[in-house]
Amino acid sequence: MWIFGYGSLIWNPSFSYQDRRLARLDNWVRRFWQGSTDHRGVPGYPGRVVTLISEPAGHCWGVAYKCGESGSQQVIEKLDYREKGGYHRESVTLNFIDGSTIEGLVYVAGPDNSDYLGPASEADIVTQILSAQGPSGSNREYLNNLANSLRDLGVTDRHVFSIESKVQSEINAE
Repeated sequence: MWIFGYGSLIWNPSFSYQDRRLARLDNWVRRFWQGSTDHRGVPGYPGRVVTLISEPAGHCWGVAYKCGESGSQQVIEKLDYREKGGYHRESVTLNFIDGSTIEGLVYVAGPDNSDYLGPASEADIVTQILSAQGPSGSNREYLNNLANSLRDLGVTDRHVFSIESKVQSEINAE
């Protein structure tokens, strides 16, 4: 079983795995459109975390984790609990840099969940990220971890890096 991580699973998978590889999902893009009231925000003051949005010709780079057969059910149960804030599992095709593909699972939060925030201006996303704090830490820490992890992978994500740049500009202006 392969699990695709495109957000916090990149730097904090919190489960055992046999292999970790750079992978790409086609026809999806990463966006800060999901509210987090259980990790990077609280009810009434959600943080903004990433989800995947269907976009023809788009792509999203992340990390694919190969889980052992014997522990697959435990991994799913752990991730189902971790991603309970609006995410559901989808089967996807993972594309590896060597040209090979394999079926995997990814957690996606769509507009059908109560924590979905949807599109917003970058200025509004930045304001929310700067002020949100939850049980897992600040929303700003989440953004920094994601941006740094993508850089470590050699991946460019204009949406994430633009939000990061604007957050840093706001901090520097204080």
